[in-house]
Order: sequence, then structure tokens, then C-alpha cells
Amino acid sequence: MSADDFAARVARVREEWLGRSWTIEDDVTPAVMRRIAAMLDMDPSAFPSGAEVPAHWFSLFCAESARQGEIGADGHPEPGVVLPPIPLPRRMGAGRRVQLQGGFRVGEVLTKRAEVAVIEPKQARTGTICVLTMRHTFTVGDRPVAVDEFDALYREAVAPGAASPVNAGQPAPTDAAWSQVQHLPSTLVFRYSAITWNAHRIHYDADYAREVEGYPALVQNGGLTMQLLLDAAMARTGGRRLASFTARLTRPISVGDTVTLAGGAVAGDAMSAWVADAGGALCAQMELHFA
Repeated sequence: MSADDFAARVARVREEWLGRSWTIEDDVTPAVMRRIAAMLDMDPSAFPSGAEVPAHWFSLFCAESARQGEIGADGHPEPGVVLPPIPLPRRMGAGRRVQLQGGFRVGEVLTKRAEVAVIEPKQARTGTICVLTMRHTFTVGDRPVAVDEFDALYREAVAPGAASPVNAGQPAPTDAAWSQVQHLPSTLVFRYSAITWNAHRIHYDADYAREVEGYPALVQNGGLTMQLLLDAAMARTGGRRLASFTARLTRPISVGDTVTLAGGAVAGDAMSAWVADAGGALCAQMELHFA
């Protein structure tokens, strides 16, 4: 596809999809909470009806539910079924900006309003990309819970047998006030994908990940990386209420890797946190702000 053809196709997608929105409801049931808690290695009975749910767990609910016949070759819904038909074949999460506005409890109904907020083609070091930003607004009835602007990157296909281009990366900070070693077994990634209804094949089909998308191994789910880092950081805040956070994924992690979750001390109303791989390279960054 020529650059002019790509630009024209993206322009058509923008015209048809920008600003489009829809809603999804999800029951925050004790059964679902048992599965989430168990996946995060917590007591499954810790969240009975009426219990408060950690506010940043909102993203574990209200998943899209495309029919099986609408799933594409990569495991995502076919382009145009749920998300805009951006004319690049490979999609991965890149980061998010979140405002937390209130809590929610087990037994309530959480509603997500999804809106196509940004469709922006770019030229990156690794080739042509397109950034899709989805704005997700979560509420319980008329009560606001969270606004999450989630960025996904669409990238070009790799040639058969070629490696997916990866940036050289940069060293992770070495001045952590706290750190936690975290193994990422396939069972954890599987359970997270089941809870969030994510069938992207790079997370469980090693032949597909290597032969089609050019990765050396199964790819860790970026949403899970952010979830684990948030939980680790919140355990070191002395009970402060999280008001907002930003997160950026900077380097792929493979399923089966052992990484280090780390961060600084709370300074004023903020904390920095990050993920480093076994070689000390920075894989994710996060900035947390407290009320």
C-alpha cells in the first residue's frame, strides 16, 4: 500500500468512526470477584456482596463480547466489528491516562461508555503506525467512577520469518525505594486474558507469535503488566486514595519472563513506578497521583 493510499484510507476511517460511541454493562458479582482475586493471588473470599472494589480494578470489567464468527485471524474481532477498520494488521496496547472519580462495590452494575477519541497515523522508527485512542467512561448509575483514555498502536505486518522490530530501549531507573520480583507464567496470562475476554493470539499461540508477528516468544499482556504494577505500587502508599495515573508500555515482555516491579517513595501527592526486565531495560512507566 502506498503512503497516499494509506492516508486516504485512514481519512475515510476517521470520517466514519471518530466520535462513534456505545455502552456495555457488567454485573460486579461475587463470582467474578472470586476469579479476579484468585488470579491476583489473593483470598478469593475477600470480596463478598457489598465489599468495596479497588477503584483501579475498573478495567477488569465491561469487556467487548464479539461473536465467535466475528473473530479475525489474530484473535481480535475483525476490523470494523468493534473497533475502527484501521488499515494496518497488528494491534498492541501502548498506554493510558486515567482519572478515578469514585468507587464501586460488589453487587453493583458498572457501565462503560466507549468512544472513538483519536485516530492518528504516524511515521515511527519501526515504520508506519496508527494510534487509536479509546475514551472509556465508567459509571454506576449516575455516579462517575473513572475515565480511561487507552492508546493502541497499529503496525505494519512483518515479512514471513522476519523479526518484529523492537526499539533498543533504555535502562530502568536504579534508585527504587521499593521493588518486587514478579514471575509471569503462562497460567497467569491465560487467567487474565480469560477475565478480560482477550483472545489475541500473541498471548497464547507461540507458533503464531513467532511465525506471523515476528516475536521471539509469547508476548506478555500489557494490560496485565499495568495491573500488576498498579497493585504493587498501591500496596506501598499507606492507604492513600489514587486520583489518577498515566502508564506507558515501552518494550515487549515475553510470557515466562521474570521482571522487577519497582518505584519511588510517595513524594507529596505523587509516585513514579516502573517495570524492568531481567537485563535492566525499562519495559513500562507509570506516574500515580493521590488525592
